Amino acid sequence: MADCVHCGQECGKNPVIYDQKPFCCNGCSMVYQILSEKKLNRYYEMMPTPGIRLDAESGAGTRYAYLDNDDIRNKLLDFSDGGISRINLFIPAIHCSSCIWLLENLNTLHPGIMHSHVNFVRKEVSITFHDAEISLRQLMELLHAIHYIPDISYDTTKKDSHQKANRRMIMKIGVAGFAFGNIMLVSAPDYFPGNETIDRLMAGTFGIVSFILALPVITYCSSDFFLSAWKSLRKKVINIDLPLSIGILALFLESSYEIFSGSGTGYMDSLAGLLFFMLIGRWYQGRTYQSLSFDRDYRSYFPIAVTLLREGTEVFVPLQDVRPGDLILVRNGELIPVDSVMIEGEGSIDYSFVTGESLPVSKKTGDFVYAGGKQTGAAIKLQVVKEVAQSYLTQLWNEDRLGEDPGMNMQTIVNKVSHYFTLVILAVAGSAFLYWAFEDLGKAVYVFASILIVACPCALALTIPFTFGNVMRIFGRNGFYIKNTGVIENLTKADTVVFDKTGTLTHSRSMNVSWEGHSLNETEMRWIRSVARNSTHPLSVIVSDWLPAGEDIVVESYREIPGMGISGMTEGHNVMLGSRKFIAGSESPEDSRVSSVYISIDHKLKGYFKLENSYRKGLEEVIAGFDGFSKHMISGDNDSERSNLIKVFGTSDALHFNQSPVDKLNFVNDLTNRGRKVIMIGDGLNDAGALIKADIGITIADDIYHFSPACDAILKSSEFGRLYRFVSFAKKSVSVVYVSYTISFLYNIIGLSFAVQGLLSPVFAAVLMPLSSISVVAFASLAVSLLARKKGLSVSA
Repeated sequence: MADCVHCGQECGKNPVIYDQKPFCCNGCSMVYQILSEKKLNRYYEMMPTPGIRLDAESGAGTRYAYLDNDDIRNKLLDFSDGGISRINLFIPAIHCSSCIWLLENLNTLHPGIMHSHVNFVRKEVSITFHDAEISLRQLMELLHAIHYIPDISYDTTKKDSHQKANRRMIMKIGVAGFAFGNIMLVSAPDYFPGNETIDRLMAGTFGIVSFILALPVITYCSSDFFLSAWKSLRKKVINIDLPLSIGILALFLESSYEIFSGSGTGYMDSLAGLLFFMLIGRWYQGRTYQSLSFDRDYRSYFPIAVTLLREGTEVFVPLQDVRPGDLILVRNGELIPVDSVMIEGEGSIDYSFVTGESLPVSKKTGDFVYAGGKQTGAAIKLQVVKEVAQSYLTQLWNEDRLGEDPGMNMQTIVNKVSHYFTLVILAVAGSAFLYWAFEDLGKAVYVFASILIVACPCALALTIPFTFGNVMRIFGRNGFYIKNTGVIENLTKADTVVFDKTGTLTHSRSMNVSWEGHSLNETEMRWIRSVARNSTHPLSVIVSDWLPAGEDIVVESYREIPGMGISGMTEGHNVMLGSRKFIAGSESPEDSRVSSVYISIDHKLKGYFKLENSYRKGLEEVIAGFDGFSKHMISGDNDSERSNLIKVFGTSDALHFNQSPVDKLNFVNDLTNRGRKVIMIGDGLNDAGALIKADIGITIADDIYHFSPACDAILKSSEFGRLYRFVSFAKKSVSVVYVSYTISFLYNIIGLSFAVQGLLSPVFAAVLMPLSSISVVAFASLAVSLLARKKGLSVSA
């Protein structure tokens, strides 16, 4: 009988035929038609029969009618503003690369869907869509039609689901342990033979008792292994649970045959012990992954702080200290970190971080503002209405808006090796069974099971996430925050480093400020400060802090031109701050030791602030530390500091001045097109495009944390002097991965050599299997910690 093209199940005697292809039901045929009409046939090329079966009769119908209720809809949506909405859904059917490909191409199925992003590990997909073109109900019905049915209640029950899963696992361990102990007890005559007559009389009884005790082990404790193996076979894929399941079944069937035929006492004690130790191993691995995920979401998140308003005073506090009811100030270019209500000012919110659309949405007093938006105008005051969701911001940061193909990374290679590894083990186990079957069938089964159990690629699969997860955790403890472990792999390949100047090489918080020009009165200084405080540019912040504090003045028609300057209307007067070219239309030679911020009021040049440049501590050491890298410096300033920077970089060719934000982007793009692996280090203001184009974009966070969604990592300014150590540490961590691979392969080779000779029992094999993972975890933890200490990094909280 033919198999269904969509789901892989047998089609029976009367298959549904469409496009000369067999389908088991109308439902599978319908999904194939939808994908074919939208030219998404590649879904079937990425993996054979990738779909999930769902009868056509079980269509959505009125199942999602309740989503037409606005109250329910608003509770489910993560974001909804300006005609654009975003929702994060748990979809249990996500299981392979074809699923990811199809779900990330939903926009091809319906033009109202803007884009979608899949988190494969969590089986989640975040979807951004136009409300006017597709409603939430219609979106759910579309997912239902292609057999990816969302579990809408997942977000509210996720924590409970994890707890229930842990309880089920612990229950299975308990049942297997109980059976193991009691079967060993009734098998005592096999271990301590005594009176042969009594042994013969009791052997049959004890065998039956062992069989009964083993039934919950084979039916309940083994269910996860059997279910996983069956699902993989349905998809014509071989996973690690298939050989384990075959080994478990072979041991049970052989033992049952010996007990009921009277030819032996079987291996029920080995079977129960095998499941007991394998379940402990699975539980341990699960706890390991959970601990890494927890650490990522809640402890090692990026460092973003907010400006809190307390009794008229600006106080900078960490994001996690913000509570509902607090008043916060958000300046131009700053991220809105939490759902809020507009209290004062005119909001022009760029939600591209959330939706991918950069068209600003206007907000007025009393309007609701979602977390993740960026203010693109004068500073605004907001009142917090919802608890901070750090994991939500982390999720947004991790989503790839560029849609670039990540290529063949290390984890992909390991997954392929693990697949072929399983095939090789099945071949070795089959050959060993045939060899021993001619001598002793019972021993052949014993050897067969031992080989399938002892050989496990789990340690291989665990190596990269655990090693790089530890590296990421150590980075976070030392003030270097990265958005995911993929950034570490990119760091290991880097060969070029590009530095921005202002706010990166220079220390923007320790400049000496003086005024040159016409004397400013108190009112004029208040106007200048009011405009400057709307900007997060380092020079604007310094000028604002240097001027005397006073009553806030509303700034209207605020503009900020990257690389040029800012302007705004205060009490009817036009105030401009920026470069001489921005203010006066011409440039003039400047002292290489200073930066200048020119001021005009009502289009009359008043003078300029001289800000004496202060290079960051350890700059020479950092540049020298990147020995072997191609090094560059790009700056929007003129070349007045060329002589100073030549002493640091060693050559004038590495210095590039008068670079606009577009020039910076093109410079980095040219390097990447030439095959260079580029680290771009900037402040995320005038170099956001360059940060995106680089293989690794790193922003420097000064005393006031400024988060740029364009970056892959954030470095606290106090840790700038150790930047090259972080990169060197990342490169060295790859050696830990390779040594861990070697340990895993040696374990399998040694274990197999004993197993094929019949010198290794299934129980001992089950003990060794989790030990291989434990040994890799222990080695990776120790090795990463030692490497970190060698690089002068802290490994403890």
